Amino acid sequence: MIAVRPGNALAGSVTVDGSKNAALPLLATAAAVRRNVQLENVPASADVQAMTALLQGTGWHVVQAVGRPDTLLVMAPERPPAVPDLSRASTIRASYYLVPALLALRGSARLPWPGGCRIGQRGMELHFKVYEAFGDHVTVQDAGYAVEASGQGSGGTVSHALPFRSRGATIGAVLRAVVADRALRLGRPNLSPEVLAVLDALRSVGWQAKVNDRVLALDPASTPTDEIPAWLVPGDKIEAGTLACAVAATGGKARIDGIHGRDLVPFQATLQRLGVPTSVRGETLLVDGSNTSPTGRTLRAIATLAPGGLDADFEPPLMALALGRPGTHLFADSINPGRHGNLLPQLARLGADIEEISPTECRLTGPQRLTGAGVEATDIRTGSALMVAALTARGITTLGGVAQLRRGHADLPGKLLQLGADICEVAP
Repeated sequence: MIAVRPGNALAGSVTVDGSKNAALPLLATAAAVRRNVQLENVPASADVQAMTALLQGTGWHVVQAVGRPDTLLVMAPERPPAVPDLSRASTIRASYYLVPALLALRGSARLPWPGGCRIGQRGMELHFKVYEAFGDHVTVQDAGYAVEASGQGSGGTVSHALPFRSRGATIGAVLRAVVADRALRLGRPNLSPEVLAVLDALRSVGWQAKVNDRVLALDPASTPTDEIPAWLVPGDKIEAGTLACAVAATGGKARIDGIHGRDLVPFQATLQRLGVPTSVRGETLLVDGSNTSPTGRTLRAIATLAPGGLDADFEPPLMALALGRPGTHLFADSINPGRHGNLLPQLARLGADIEEISPTECRLTGPQRLTGAGVEATDIRTGSALMVAALTARGITTLGGVAQLRRGHADLPGKLLQLGADICEVAP
């Protein structure tokens, strides 16, 4: 359990960890290319640790570089175990990224239904359609699912269009093409930084990849390289955004290092609408919450999968920040339809008055005064939003469910503490 008290404005500098949402598919990509890969800037979050355990349980060797805890070497298996250990697959959503590598290694993949945050129905149907496009056979059971490889050789182009821009299905299609050594033409791809990081990684080992908002074109490597590639996990844009919201909420001024500026453009535009000045210099986000001029303008934070749109994971900390800003603000997340059902009741415990327009839309009018109370991190982003809100609430806020928070962040409370937040861990 974590206790948070309001205090001075946050200030100073802090460096974000690598992105959990980027590290997980990059680990799966390392497995899919079936060669030794060095992965740098890997965060020590619980979900990443679960993924490395899954890789090791299915035959890959994952070792930590000496003196570099954020650097892993992923080595292809020589003799996979007769019975793979997939016991942790149900604890994380991203276990489905391992299906292509398992098909290459064993000819089949049998996995329990993925876990992760309980933020609404996030089915596997789009993934199954991808495998079927490659000729694979999918079987669905109560406890999980199985995918049997088609047995088709390499060669030829697989063409498939997604009904909407799913990040998971886009990466799944790319990795399935890699292990099949086949060209891919994927319509309506997701263009998130996490997808682009996978494509950059594949280019480093010889694959040809071109992508725009209509189609992703992937072609096999003509001259594979022999060198061990070093892939860098991009900085966590969501952690940077959460820290920026915390700084702005307390009227502070800080620099947040380790980011890719292009990844934060939609988020910066949202802060600007709230009157919070920000700028990017190289790999640094500068936030000046001490120089805000509240606009009173209506904020419309609409999560979308469209290229250049606002990532859904930015919405919860933005909502916590907006509670202290004048104006009437609208929030919508149809991507994760259960998220508001987690977040709104917890913010209400702090005294927030938020109108639920629909299961995916809500509206609030600020500024509102919050009061410390006992709250629960029911999922990763709810936990981070509650920490932002707690920094401005009168009195002490205690946050339970810290294990959920640590699934996505190795140490978000520690980073806030580094900026001057009054935070401590207490016995439950």
